[in-house]
Amino acid sequence: MKKLIAAISMVRNDSFFADKWISYYGKHLGFENLYLFIDGMDQPLPKQASKINCFQIQHQNLNRTEGDRHRAKKISEFACKLYPKYHSVLAMDIDEFLIVDPKISFSLKTYLQQDFKSASCSALGLDVAQHPGLEKAIDLKSPFLSQRKFAKISDRYTKPIVSFKPLKWGSGFHRIKGKNYKIDSNLFLFHFGLVDLKSAKNKSDLTEFSNQGWRGHLNRRFKLYKTMEKETAQEGDFLFDKARDFLNRKRKWYSWNKPAPLKGESLIIIPKRFQTLV
Repeated sequence: MKKLIAAISMVRNDSFFADKWISYYGKHLGFENLYLFIDGMDQPLPKQASKINCFQIQHQNLNRTEGDRHRAKKISEFACKLYPKYHSVLAMDIDEFLIVDPKISFSLKTYLQQDFKSASCSALGLDVAQHPGLEKAIDLKSPFLSQRKFAKISDRYTKPIVSFKPLKWGSGFHRIKGKNYKIDSNLFLFHFGLVDLKSAKNKSDLTEFSNQGWRGHLNRRFKLYKTMEKETAQEGDFLFDKARDFLNRKRKWYSWNKPAPLKGESLIIIPKRFQTLV
């Protein structure tokens, strides 16, 4: 029996991530195993939409919190229906890319086809952004990680996006409802929401985002640009194991199934072995 892996996401007001998402996960998992919801009948389809299972749905005008919950609920319900056809189902935002550390020489599909003891697993989150003073605008024809050198190790993006049985994700896929989490030692989740400063700023200026309560969230996110100019970045491999250990152990009592925020500086230089992967 083939151990198939599926990936699901939803997209709205996208500038360039959807086709990147399709190319990346299609290459690793097979285009026929990708499921993408286009949030709004007014939204253009990605250029590669015909290669995958693409569904255009009616947009619901919800605020940020309600929208996150709605998206997680809809995708969780859809993911449950994909079992038992699939060995594993991944669910993530459109700007998130799951990578197996190249030092172990496993493809993403082969790695996830192993028999995991847990119902899900998390990847160590790396929040990648354009360094305002050192890096140019992103070139979509070249790999993102060949153009971006820095990232922040992030508890927020250390998400349990990998499932091995039907389950329910919480808002933003930050937790599994009623389940603990385990951070895998070889998986990284690269978040590229701030990979291009101009595009991120343009998106934040959309009236829809202001009306739905995204302004405060985006202002907090944009602090990463200032962090990059102020903090001294450390070598990623020096911090990865320490960060995993901390995030596996520490959590708030009221949020026991999500990692607690990291303490201290966590800006890293992305190891060169990742440069050609996304």
